[in-house]
Amino acid sequence: MTMKETIKKIMMMSLLWLASCCICLHSFSQDIHFSQFFEAPLLRNPSLAGIFTGDIRVQAVYRDQWNSVTNAYKTGSLNGEYKMPVGKAYDFVTIGMQVLYDRAGTIGWTSVHALPALNYHKALSADRNRYLSLGFMGGLVQRSFDVSKMTTNSQYNGTGLGENITNSSYSYLDGSVGLSYNSDLKDNPNNNFFIGAAYHHFNRPNNSFYRDPNIELHPKWVFSGGLRFGVGDYAYMTLQADHSRQGAFNETIGGAMYGLKIGGDPEQPDYVIHAGTFLRWNDALIPAIKLDYNPFSFTLSYDVNISKLKPSSYGRGGFELSLSYIGFLDRDKSTSNSTLCPRF
Repeated sequence: MTMKETIKKIMMMSLLWLASCCICLHSFSQDIHFSQFFEAPLLRNPSLAGIFTGDIRVQAVYRDQWNSVTNAYKTGSLNGEYKMPVGKAYDFVTIGMQVLYDRAGTIGWTSVHALPALNYHKALSADRNRYLSLGFMGGLVQRSFDVSKMTTNSQYNGTGLGENITNSSYSYLDGSVGLSYNSDLKDNPNNNFFIGAAYHHFNRPNNSFYRDPNIELHPKWVFSGGLRFGVGDYAYMTLQADHSRQGAFNETIGGAMYGLKIGGDPEQPDYVIHAGTFLRWNDALIPAIKLDYNPFSFTLSYDVNISKLKPSSYGRGGFELSLSYIGFLDRDKSTSNSTLCPRF
C-alpha cells in the first residue's frame, strides 16, 4: 500500500468514526423518531391511542438509517391498542402498550422502552363524532453500550479509556401526557380531523451513565394534526404533520397521501392504494407508498437526504417498513355497532 493510499484510508476511517460519534451524541440529545410517524401514534401523543375505526390495532415499524455512512440507526417500534366503550354517553377507554428498540453507532448504543398507555375519550356530542381525549403513557427505559468497542484518546497513550464509567447500562422511569380533539367534518364520518399536543418526559428522568443528577432528559412538546377528506367516491386525501421541540432541538415533518379505492363497492373496497410524500424540514424528502388489504396495511418509505450531510451520504438516508392490523372483536359492545366512536 502506497503512502497516498494509507493516508486516504486513515482519513476515511476518521470520517466514519466521527460520523458514528455524531450519531451517538445525537441519540443522547434527541428522542427516536420515525418518518412514518403516523404509524407510531403513541410516540406522537398518548391521547392518539384508540383514534381509529376498530376495536384493536397493532402496528410495527422498522427503520434502517445511515448505513451509507456508518453502522448507525436500526430502530423498531411495536404498539398495540384495545378500545372499549364505558358508561352510557358514548365514552370510550383505550389501553395500550408501546415497545421501542433502537441500536446505533460503532459502540452499539442501545435503548429499550416498555411503556403502557391509558387514554380516555370523552364524547362532546350525542349526534356526531366529537371527542376530547386525555392520555397518559409511562414505563421503563433501559440504555446501554458496548465498552469493548469504545475508543478514546487515552487509549493511544496506554492509560486505558480514561473515563470513569463503572456501569455500561442504566434504566429510568419515563412519563408522557397528551390531549387531543377529533371530529367529523360537515356531518360526514368519512371526513374527519384531529389536533393534539403532548408533553413527553414530564418527570425529567436522569440521562447519564455517570448518574450525574444535573444531567436530565429534556422534556419534549409535540404538536400534531391530521385531516382526511374525500375527493370522489373512490379517492380521498390524508394530510398529517408534527412539530416537536426538545431542548435546543426542533423538528417539523408533514405531508400528504392520496388514497385510491379499488373494487366494486367504495364503502368496502378490495384494496386501497396510497401514494404521497412527506418532508422533514431541512433534513429529508420522504416518498411513501401504502397498501390497505383489510384488515392489514403495509407501508414503505425512503428518506432522501437533503441536509448538510448529503455530500457524505450521497443523498441516501434510510428506509422504513411498517405493518398495521386493525380489527373488530366479536363482542356485544364492539365499535362496529356504535353510531359514535373516536376515529381518524
